[in-house]
Amino acid sequence: MLREQCHAAAHSPLRFHVSLARGEDEVREAQRLRYKVFVEEMGARLANGEAGIDRDIYDPYCDHLLVRDGDSNEVIGTYRMLTAAQAKKIGGFYSQSEFDLTRLTYLTENMVEVGRSCVHPDYRSGAVISLLWAGLADYMRTHRAEYLMGCASISIADGGHVAASLYNHLKTDHLSPIEWRVFPRYPLPLERLEQNLAVSAPPLIKGYLRVGAYVCGDPAWDPDFNTADLLMLLPMSRISPRYARHFLGKA
Repeated sequence: MLREQCHAAAHSPLRFHVSLARGEDEVREAQRLRYKVFVEEMGARLANGEAGIDRDIYDPYCDHLLVRDGDSNEVIGTYRMLTAAQAKKIGGFYSQSEFDLTRLTYLTENMVEVGRSCVHPDYRSGAVISLLWAGLADYMRTHRAEYLMGCASISIADGGHVAASLYNHLKTDHLSPIEWRVFPRYPLPLERLEQNLAVSAPPLIKGYLRVGAYVCGDPAWDPDFNTADLLMLLPMSRISPRYARHFLGKA
């Protein structure tokens, strides 16, 4: 069971709390936040039939991590987690819709897939992001999972040049071992794009890389979200000592 954790924001009476969603009403709070960020802010095109809600077929099979503003009780950050057992019930992981995961098959029994990460635009502080990561670490420990996997997105509003350049930079130092490579079903056309722009990784990708995650191959194109997606894989054994102490409570 996820332990509820809190953080007092500096110079503010707000307290942020992280917990798992309990029931459909709390899941819908997460889905409303996702709609606000992905559709209203980022321009994603979703066809789920309900205004103001980002929902897909995977949601009922996932656990949903929530960060709340302790003063307003509003959900201001969320992540969803899909265990291997639950993935079997829905027919596979979400990432399989974007990538051929054949080379990761032997890892999946000990894997949790994460996704739909977002934070309310008024709360994009280190405190909220840290709580999401701490909640994920607690979830992984509770489920005794050895691998965390998820798609990390890069906007291609510019046509994809930033995404191509970022991948060109990351593949030098952060590619997975070849036996863990995945293959995009709809590849970003890297050969047609500028690959040498000076770029900075989005916060989510920076977070993955800091704790020791691999980039598992070329980016996929997600037309619904208008993003290039990288498949990230974090073996829990690779988490750096600094982050293991902070998030996992290890000495």
